[in-house]
Formats: sequence, C-alpha cells, structure tokens
Amino acid sequence: MRGLIVAGNWKMNGNQQFVDDMLFSLNKVEFSESVEVIVFPPSVYLHAARQQAKTVKVGAQNIFFESSGAYTGEISPSMLSDIDCRYVILGHSERRAIFSEDDDLIAKKVVASIENDLVPILCVGETLEDRESGRFFEVIARQVKIGLSLLQAEQVARVIVAYEPVWAIGTGKTASPLQAQEVHGLIRRLVAELVGEQISESISILYGGSVNAANAKELFSQPDIDGGLVGGASLKVDEFLAICSAAAEAV
Repeated sequence: MRGLIVAGNWKMNGNQQFVDDMLFSLNKVEFSESVEVIVFPPSVYLHAARQQAKTVKVGAQNIFFESSGAYTGEISPSMLSDIDCRYVILGHSERRAIFSEDDDLIAKKVVASIENDLVPILCVGETLEDRESGRFFEVIARQVKIGLSLLQAEQVARVIVAYEPVWAIGTGKTASPLQAQEVHGLIRRLVAELVGEQISESISILYGGSVNAANAKELFSQPDIDGGLVGGASLKVDEFLAICSAAAEAV
C-alpha cells in the first residue's frame, strides 16, 4: 500500500531566520509513520536545512543535468547527493513558463537525478486554456511520456509524479477532488501502458494546486492521490501541520 507524501515547496521565500523557525517547529512534531514529510527550501539554505531537519526530509527545487562544468548559477545532482539531500522538484510549471524549460530538458534532469540516487518529483499539468479546450490530458500525457522517456522501467518506479493544474497554482482555485482524481487515474493508467501495471501501482502521484488545510483530507482520500505538493500553505507552520494531519487521517 502506498503511503502519503506532503511536500512543502517554499519557492523563493524566506530567510535564515525563517528556516530556523520552521525547522524548530517541525522538529517538535512526531509525524505519522504513514506520511512522509519533505520541505524544499531555496538552494542557498539547503545545507543548513539538511543539518537541522530531524523529523522531515529536505529536497531541492531544481537541478541542472550535468555533474559539473561551466554552468554559472546551477546546482548539479551530485552536489545534492554530497549533502545527503535526496529529493528534487523537476518540471514545475514556473520553471516551464518563466524559464522556458521544455520536456526534453526536464527528461535529462529526471535521468540525471535517478543516476545520482535522487528521487525526482516530476511536475506535469495543464493551463486554463488547455483545460477549457479539452486537450488537457493530451498535454499531460506528452509531459509524462517525455519526462520518463530516458529511464528504464525499473527506474520509473523511483519517480514521484506531481499533477499541478497551472490554473490552480497560487490562484486560490483548486481542482475538485473528482477532477483531480480523474487526472491522477489517467496518469496512473498511462504509466501502466508505458512500464506495466505493477510499477504504475507502486508510484506516488501528488496533487499540487492551492492545497490547504480545508481541502487536503478530501483530496488525499481519493484512490489515486498520494499526497500533495504544497506551495503557499507550506510557509505557515500551523497550516502545513494541519495538512500533514489531514494526510494522516486520509490514509
């Protein structure tokens, strides 16, 4: 049986005091064994967060696919492994839209993560235009297929997928539990077509899109939703802890 994952993406927010305060608060909590809690601070605070974290795991918000070289400002997957950071978010809609990352680049990052013993969280999702035109799953299927295209079947089993409808990120709008479940079910069936049902049933598929304490339990209770990639609500410790509690109740 798949457990649930609550992943807090802090994006470009906070400072050292914020990191200290958040981890001090999180370290006091004994989380359910059935819920894995991960926080993703800005890269400049990764090492400090990794050293302080006791009850949660720490991941990075992005990497480059090369191990080293003249890539000013980038972080390699081997650097994350060096500080024992085991998770990385890839293909987030903000990386795709603002920084023009395409599916092929994201696929290179996914395979580089796996090769460096990292767990990639591959983000996929449609815009409002895609949703309203009815071609939303065509877009998501392309992102999934290309994102996983450089992996062997057994490597796909180590990937986490996050469905994030772009129209619901930071807008306060949320896909209804049934809308989210429909897409999660389609993604799981797509992965089954690519690498087999056994692997498809084992991977975690998270929902990301204005997850909060009020909607988390109903979302996480859906059969193919295995937790959440939480944005703004992960910056407020009480709200984030409430989402973690909702996950524990939904298992």
